[in-house]
Amino acid sequence: MSSYRYSLAFAQERDREDPLRKFQSRFHFPKVNGEAAIYFCGNSLGLQPKAVREHLDRDLESWASKAVDGHFEGDAPWFSVHERSKAALAEIVGAKKHEVVAMGSLTTNLHALLVSFYQPNGKRNKILTEAGAFPSDMYALESQVKYHGLDPDEAIVEVGPRPGEHTIRTEDILQAISKHQDELACVMMAGLQYYTGQVFDMKAIASAAHAVGATVGFDLAHAAGNAPLHLHDWGVDFAAWCSYKYLNSGPGNVAGIFVHERHGNNPALNRFAGWWGHDEKVRFKMEKGFVPMYGADGWQNSNGNVLGMAAHQASLDIFQEAGMVHLRKKSVQLTGFLAFLIREISGESGVLEVITPNAEAERGCQLSLLIHKGGKAVFDEFYQNGIVGDWRNPNVIRIAPTPLYNSFEDVFRFAKILEQSLSKFA
Repeated sequence: MSSYRYSLAFAQERDREDPLRKFQSRFHFPKVNGEAAIYFCGNSLGLQPKAVREHLDRDLESWASKAVDGHFEGDAPWFSVHERSKAALAEIVGAKKHEVVAMGSLTTNLHALLVSFYQPNGKRNKILTEAGAFPSDMYALESQVKYHGLDPDEAIVEVGPRPGEHTIRTEDILQAISKHQDELACVMMAGLQYYTGQVFDMKAIASAAHAVGATVGFDLAHAAGNAPLHLHDWGVDFAAWCSYKYLNSGPGNVAGIFVHERHGNNPALNRFAGWWGHDEKVRFKMEKGFVPMYGADGWQNSNGNVLGMAAHQASLDIFQEAGMVHLRKKSVQLTGFLAFLIREISGESGVLEVITPNAEAERGCQLSLLIHKGGKAVFDEFYQNGIVGDWRNPNVIRIAPTPLYNSFEDVFRFAKILEQSLSKFA
């Protein structure tokens, strides 16, 4: 969008022209002080689709009326429950259907994938990641390194921002890959950095890692359903994500993985195998000798959580109906409007600074506001006025207008509250 205006009329005009506006009514909104909140916290927990209850009821009825026979009978037997979500997930992360599967939980899945794709050998034993990674990623990498008898302080290479900067330059990541090329076994980092909102150049990182003989994978917890992803075309080896943020499937619900098809029929890869990853044609023979399913399915351990998958599907159906291309287009416009209004309002006040990159290709819907004056009181002011955002210590407020259920008027109303707050703390 070439220009924005700080006016309610402008915001309402954009909403009238929005082809995705119908989806807002398909979600439940929490209330603050008795009024429906402006919910900008999908980067932490997405809203509940109203269709969740219908999806759950369908499988609950199958459980009630069929019991164990529900695994193989009915319109949607549980034996193949993991197949329901493949088409949507493939579109969301830019993959082929056999390269993705909904399973497990994020960090458990990362561990399972690292067993396969982090294979230290002699001096080639280092993992490269971003400095300030989400704690679960840091803990996973530390424990994987220790599992191989290595020292995390020596085996984990962290790339951080330059002094005085908040985000990490792509050139510095690529330079670090080159510097450690003879020692690097794996690159595993976020696709979108949770604190700053920076989207990394995953294509360039994957290419550089492969050029030096390293595998590459991404934690897409904050990218899946938010940023454009083309994992297959980028040649990424593996990836994992949760589904309760932008994918709106419910707190702690089923996660998902991607494994590039070049690894999809390689039984020689190390993996911690489980029954549901075994060849389904002979699975019920109950015999020794693990034979993995083709593709990402071969990394499954247990049968799917049917009720969790049902809630997950309620949101994925909406994603397929809306289309990732259309969602991204609106997201760029919504966040661009938010960035414009923040600049207009904050000016030289010195109260806050947007630390998320300004370039559209380097951010999703989230803007991270570094608070220089007022601290958490600024965040509390937002909440008291009906804005649900996310506070991250020591002093960042994350605001994420999501295209499925946020509007331009939501962004405008946030701006008016921001203006009111700045008058108190400037």
